[in-house]
Amino acid sequence: MMMGKFVKQSNTGLKVLQRTLHQQVVAKVPQNNPRETSLSSWTAQHISDFSSKQLSDRVTYRSKRMILDILGVGLIGSTTTFSKDMQHFAEVTDRISNHEPAIIWGTNNRRTGPAMAAYINGSNCHSMDFDDTWHPATHPSSPILPALLALADFLPERYRPSLQDILVAFNCGVQIQGILLRCSSQSKNIPNRLHPPAIVGVMGSAAASANLLGLSPKKCLHTLAIAASFAGAPMANAGTLTKPLHAGKSARSGLEAALLADKGIEGNENILDMESGFGAFYPDYDPQTLLDEVRVSENLILHNQDIAIKSYPCHLGMHWAIDASLQVRKQVSEIYGELDVNFVRSVEIFAPKSKYINRPIPNTEHEARHSFQFTAGSALIEGMVSPDTFKFHDIVQERKDLYTLLRKTSIINPDNNKPCFDTMFVDVIVTLKNGEKFSARCKEPYGHWRRPMKDQDLKNKFLANSSLLPVFNQAKIIKLVSKMSATHTSSELSNLMST
Repeated sequence: MMMGKFVKQSNTGLKVLQRTLHQQVVAKVPQNNPRETSLSSWTAQHISDFSSKQLSDRVTYRSKRMILDILGVGLIGSTTTFSKDMQHFAEVTDRISNHEPAIIWGTNNRRTGPAMAAYINGSNCHSMDFDDTWHPATHPSSPILPALLALADFLPERYRPSLQDILVAFNCGVQIQGILLRCSSQSKNIPNRLHPPAIVGVMGSAAASANLLGLSPKKCLHTLAIAASFAGAPMANAGTLTKPLHAGKSARSGLEAALLADKGIEGNENILDMESGFGAFYPDYDPQTLLDEVRVSENLILHNQDIAIKSYPCHLGMHWAIDASLQVRKQVSEIYGELDVNFVRSVEIFAPKSKYINRPIPNTEHEARHSFQFTAGSALIEGMVSPDTFKFHDIVQERKDLYTLLRKTSIINPDNNKPCFDTMFVDVIVTLKNGEKFSARCKEPYGHWRRPMKDQDLKNKFLANSSLLPVFNQAKIIKLVSKMSATHTSSELSNLMST
């Protein structure tokens, strides 16, 4: 495999060794003036210069939470049939053994090449739609951390980056995604055409990988140009097994873009400034808006914009419907006890209009994760939504009560309820056959960036998702991520991801 020769042929290891010196002189290097530069060159310089000095305490706290969460999400994703199919694919097309460099999370030390490891682990992170979500809409962590840990595993032991290096590169990748999303007003809405993790995700993975390798601004620029040619995926595959691949291919492609740029492959140096460049993904793309913004911005975007950590393994929009339904269920149970679906006349869900999350009777678990009707009905009947909620083959035979309720469920799309994770709301109204009505509104579900998940609840989520690991490994991962220090190497963390 071409990647296997990289360590012997490249001076990447030396560049990683030089990272500390490079970061020491960053403050002395004149920075590009946004008034006199292109977005492409400014961003490349930003990636190359990005260091721990730019991480505020708030950014560090938030990104550590993201890292712990995505490790757990990737681990539970590794238990799925989807993940087993991905590994079989790798066995056929690549190599898997305990002698390869990069670990496949959640396995008994099964390893493969860095690109394939990033692909599998990144896909696993999105396989249950359990990964974090940002505004404007994207899943920022799943394309980045799998790429960074796979790349770190790939580097020679003496050049292995520290966990602080991983933290810095991770935040660099998040920052670039946030920058690019803010160049389009269209990106603020729930996507209906292209899936953001396949667009900004690959750019974030590329930026993070380039930063970890210590690439020069010139090579960072070419990394972005190469990555842009790997970007894009249609929303038509939402609710299918292909959607998780979007995160995985972004993790892989971003990593490969940085390695290719380091080897001398070049791309268009105005990639972020052209309508036919990154602008091809957004009709209202406006790089000048971003340049105007960075002139006055002092903090990283993550400093001012928190992340949504998901409570339920499904599309973020479902969380509004679930929380509202749980409130309604509580109201009904206080009077009647358990909800009797045969005593229900109708269920009305008032939600934003979006075709791909309006699925009256889903046929697969992946469609169910994108169904207002399924998730609201499950919450009403079971009083909870968990990974087990989505395990079924035939909803008519296996979930008869739910099927009965789904046939009584309708969605109404109010004109004043826009498909935007920052402003949307969901009302759930249950009308019983005796005419009684029970209703609840959710404006922001638990875990939303304005209603962050408590640290203990996030820890509990990680422990539940990582239960396939030995207890010692779980505890050690929590401790390492809480510090992400310069005294611990990346391999100390990645080695704990094995069963």
